[in-house]
Amino acid sequence: MLGGALLLAGVAAAVVSSILAYAEAKEFQDDMLRQIALLSARTATHSTEIVASRETRADLALDDQEARISVIRLPGDARPGWLVDDWPSGFRTLETSNGRLRIFVLKDSSGKAMVVAQPTDARDEIALNSALRTLVPLLLFLPVMAWLIVRIVRRELLPVSRLAGDLDRQPADRPHSLPDSDIPDEIVPFVHAINRLLIRVGELLGQQRRFIADAAHELRTPLTALSLQAQNLRQAGTLESMHERVLPLQSGIERARKLTEQLLSLARIQAGTLETAEVDVSVMARELIAEYLPMAEAKEIDLGLDEVALFTLFTAEETLRLVLRNALENALKYAPEGGKVTLRLYVDGNDAVIEIVDNGPGIPATERERIMDPFYRMPGVEGEGSGLGLAIASEAAVRLGGRIALLDRPEGSGLIFRYRQNRC
Repeated sequence: MLGGALLLAGVAAAVVSSILAYAEAKEFQDDMLRQIALLSARTATHSTEIVASRETRADLALDDQEARISVIRLPGDARPGWLVDDWPSGFRTLETSNGRLRIFVLKDSSGKAMVVAQPTDARDEIALNSALRTLVPLLLFLPVMAWLIVRIVRRELLPVSRLAGDLDRQPADRPHSLPDSDIPDEIVPFVHAINRLLIRVGELLGQQRRFIADAAHELRTPLTALSLQAQNLRQAGTLESMHERVLPLQSGIERARKLTEQLLSLARIQAGTLETAEVDVSVMARELIAEYLPMAEAKEIDLGLDEVALFTLFTAEETLRLVLRNALENALKYAPEGGKVTLRLYVDGNDAVIEIVDNGPGIPATERERIMDPFYRMPGVEGEGSGLGLAIASEAAVRLGGRIALLDRPEGSGLIFRYRQNRC
């Protein structure tokens, strides 16, 4: 491609050179014919040939190779065959049997005329020679240039091949950054972008390894408990004893089911793609209140909806529902019996804000970052749980482009779970 570009550039330069040389040669020829006509008019010579000889005065031998410029004085000299009209003063180009002529006619006040003629081959030859002088050296050196281009490009891009080999040799589970020394400046930003991608991939792989290890640990405990409870059930001697042992087994199965469901939700959020649509958040809030009302009534919790403003969001409906479900479930789980949980909707500038407010024990400020980590549970917290609820909500919020904040409730104890997302 570079060789072709050089060839095209050479052809273009030859064409431009030819055009400029032709224009210059034409101007030079016209000036020369004018000067000869003026010079001849001042002399007493009636018929002059410069750099050429005529065989007769009746006809100019312009087809002679030696004939370049011919001067005819009228009246006096015999008219050649191509001089048939009485032309006014000025330049003209004439097609003849011997080729094209450039002619200059100079008339004086007495009617006498001086005609100077020259074939245009001279100026055409100048233009052609100029183009050839531009193009021929390039054509002669083109093979050498092509060889040099190949050598230079291969040498300059050799570091790219080394980087590709380095990438191929990296372990898939532990990628490391590529060196950015001794590489062409033009691809340094590309290498830096690859390194940033490798860092993100490494962080993602680390998260997955930690997630798998934590999930295996969390699943091992309830599965072990289920196995022991099943063995105890087999050892029951009476039907009444069997019924007593079935209840904890059912409870353990429910805990294992819920944990598995949460693990699948977290994995799906981390790996899945989001399908966005316009969501009526008010309708979703009412559906969630209806879904968790039995749980609230079981603990005599006042579960309510406070709609300060109605709005819609262009977002992934199921992912947003997952954020709110986990936050609402946590609030109901840790709110005391006879407590209060409120789902609040309002608008703050361009942001839509969804808050879940409870009067439970709250979360200390020092623990609010750790509480978002998968499987983390605060020390001393009573109740069953896997520590995945807020982690799932946090991960889903990031995927939606929203932000989660945990704040102290202004009036007394409790927590405010705030989700904020731009409405644009």
